[in-house]
Amino acid sequence: MDPIVIIFIIIGIICTFGFKIVPQQQVWIIERFGKYNLSLEAGLSFIIPFIDKVAYKHTMKERAISVTEQAAITKDNVTLMVDGMIYVKIINPVDASYGVENPYYAATQLAQTSVRSAIGKLTMDTTFEEREILNTQIVSIINDAAKAWGIQCMRYEIRDIKPPTNVLRAMETQVAAERQKRAEILESEGKKQSMVNIAEGKKVEIVLASEANMTQRINQAKGEGEAIINLANSNAVAIESIARAMHSDNGYEAVNMRLADNYINAFSMLAKQNNTMIIPTNPSDIASIIGQATAIISNIRNNKLNNYHKVDDLHKGNNKKPDNEIYNDKLNQNKLSENINIEENSQNSTNSTNIENTCNATKLPVTDN
Repeated sequence: MDPIVIIFIIIGIICTFGFKIVPQQQVWIIERFGKYNLSLEAGLSFIIPFIDKVAYKHTMKERAISVTEQAAITKDNVTLMVDGMIYVKIINPVDASYGVENPYYAATQLAQTSVRSAIGKLTMDTTFEEREILNTQIVSIINDAAKAWGIQCMRYEIRDIKPPTNVLRAMETQVAAERQKRAEILESEGKKQSMVNIAEGKKVEIVLASEANMTQRINQAKGEGEAIINLANSNAVAIESIARAMHSDNGYEAVNMRLADNYINAFSMLAKQNNTMIIPTNPSDIASIIGQATAIISNIRNNKLNNYHKVDDLHKGNNKKPDNEIYNDKLNQNKLSENINIEENSQNSTNSTNIENTCNATKLPVTDN
């Protein structure tokens, strides 16, 4: 055989079996004569053909493994069916190759036993409530036992917990009762709040009504007070006008005419509203009634004139007095004149009122015996 051909064959064998290309995130374990020699990482590497061989190939990626469903007994002797997922990663390829036969299988078996051990320490109710604590405990147990295997458990997740059928029915009944209880409590609280709101609304309504009534009474009282004041002022102005008219020319004749007119109008209204009335002893004698009113007015006027003449005669007497006494008498006379004017006005007002009362006497109702 041609030596050149032999050389090419040898080179081909060396290239085929000597150069190894390791993919990313993988580690290959190389053995020489059955003994660990080295670990090939990602990239191009060379080994001696027929002397070195690739014994194990490990991926450094995280791997998710399903843990098969298994039965676990709780602390209160309830059998639960539990399954989950375990996430593991090889961190030491040499220990994973020589520490355990199959690291992934060992991790899953260890996860199952750890789950049964953790659930056996809890009651059924706490098992459902403390899933996060269970996951943490299982991860801690697996990592403590798998240190020599070159594998690490990243996390464990309980996928499903299935209680027995009878326990499941009891739990559903309990949940329904709890929901019914919460519904009744919420309904009662709603009714309570509704009653409170209604009571507060009635309270506010009463307060507002009382305030409105108070305001109405205050305004009514103010209106009545102003009406009384206005009526009094009007009566005062009317009386004052009557007093001034009586001192004018033909004032007494006008008063007599007014009295006669009021007398006739009063008699025309008799017995129109009820059957009880007060009438004079001689209702046809109009002149006597007018004469009485006129006599009252004349009497007041004569009294004022007599007082005035007495004062004047006192100052015109024959007895001479000193100058200072005459001065004092004049002062007293002036004061007396002022008092007469004031008295005249008041008397006129009073007499006018008496005249009006006399004319309206026929209108006053009394009670039948």
